[in-house]
Parts: sequence; C-alpha cells; structure tokens
Amino acid sequence: MPTPGQSYRFTHAILRQPADSIVDGLRAVDTGNPDIGLFRQQHNAYRAALEVAGVTTTVLDVLEAFPDSVFIEDAALCLPEGAVVMRPGAASRLGEAAALAPDLGTVFDEVRALPPGGTIEGGDVLVTDREILVGRSARTDGDGIDGLARVVADWGYTVRELSTPPDVLHFKTDCGLLDGETILTTERLAATGAFDGYRLVAVAPGEEAAANAVRVNDHVLMPAGFPATAARIRAAGFTVVELPNTEAAKVDGGMSCLSLRFARPA
Repeated sequence: MPTPGQSYRFTHAILRQPADSIVDGLRAVDTGNPDIGLFRQQHNAYRAALEVAGVTTTVLDVLEAFPDSVFIEDAALCLPEGAVVMRPGAASRLGEAAALAPDLGTVFDEVRALPPGGTIEGGDVLVTDREILVGRSARTDGDGIDGLARVVADWGYTVRELSTPPDVLHFKTDCGLLDGETILTTERLAATGAFDGYRLVAVAPGEEAAANAVRVNDHVLMPAGFPATAARIRAAGFTVVELPNTEAAKVDGGMSCLSLRFARPA
C-alpha cells in the first residue's frame, strides 16, 4: 500500500548494460545510431548519480539479442511488496521481460505475472504516493492496464487509466515525479486534466524532452541541455542533477527508462 515518500525514496536500483545491438533499437524518429562507447560512458555516469543519491546499484549483463534491453524499466514494475513482470507492447521486446524475471526473483520474495491478454510497459506507469497512473499508448492497452490493476489490488494500490498524447511514445515521455504530490509535465499532457489535484511544474517551452526526469531520494535526475526547465525545477525547491543523455535519446530513452528503482527493508 502506498506510503508517504514511497514513490521516490529508494535503496536499490537494477540496471542493464547497453548492448552493441542498441544501434538496432526502436525509435520514433531516426536521428542517427547511438555511439555505443559514449552510451556506456553516459550509462556509467547515470549509475554513479544513483549511487551518489544513496542507492545501491546492480548492473545486469548485456542481452545482445534484445537491442532495447538497456531500457529495463519497461520490463517490470517494482514495489515494496514485490515485482510485476510487464508484457511489452513491442514484439521485439517480449523476451526482455522473461529474461529479467529470474533476476527479480533473487531480490523480491514475490514476483507476479500479468494475467493473459493485453500489453503494458513500465514507461507508461507513474507511481505517486496516492495511486498508480498508467497511460494508454501504442505500447500499453486497456487489457494490460486492467491486468496490472488486478495484480496489485491486494497490495492496496489503485490503478488509474489515462491517455498518452498522440505521437508520444510513453506516458512518462511527457512527465516525471518530483515528489509524492508534485509532477513535472509538458503542457500538452497537463492540458488533458490527467494530473488534476497534483501540484505541477511545467517544462519550459521547447524543452519537452526534459519531462522524463526521475526523483531519487533528495536528487532529481534530468537530462542535460534543458537549462530553463532545470531552473524551474530548482525554483520549485528541488536539487537537480543534470546528466548527459544524448545517446539514449537517439533511441527514445530517458532518465526513468534506464533503471528499476525500489526500496528494501533495512
């Protein structure tokens, strides 16, 4: 059941090394292939930022058969009560979730599977201190959202279905959690009314790609290169850590995509 601070207070994170095959990763717009050497440098910087924020990290081995497997958040949802293995909406990514399940079993006492039918990716799932918000998208459908709701119901969670703006890959492409009641969002997503009742911080015009920030303990990790949005987040009272993300961005990856964050009892 959600508790205050649960949505951004973490002790551990699981990451996966970028594969050489990332050059074959899915992308909405082709802006060129990632430089794998630079990608790994930026991935290491991201890991280091998690550790500075107070998180113990585990980095899983490369999965060359799955180019997008570095974006590990899409394959599972981690909650204090246990983990839920997702069912990605991109057919090429289905094997990522199956490959991750045994690793989750070494960390969590309970790892749950979704009921048959439907698709859902972690990039469409935003956990707040009061509910789990899930955006229907090209990768996440109504059956997948209903399945997640059933799986986490006895853990005390409420799942609310929302809509991802047209031509936006994932719900969290356009938003990120700043604290249990505060959401960083694009104007186009806020205009849908999805976050009525929450405190909102809007990304600056023209900096929509900054919306996928992630709060980790006392730090907000965000992609570098969006100074106006970084200033807005700082003005709202948060400590910002700007990280290079040029290579992940070429294959539609952001700050939340690169890790599964969770809290384990002391």
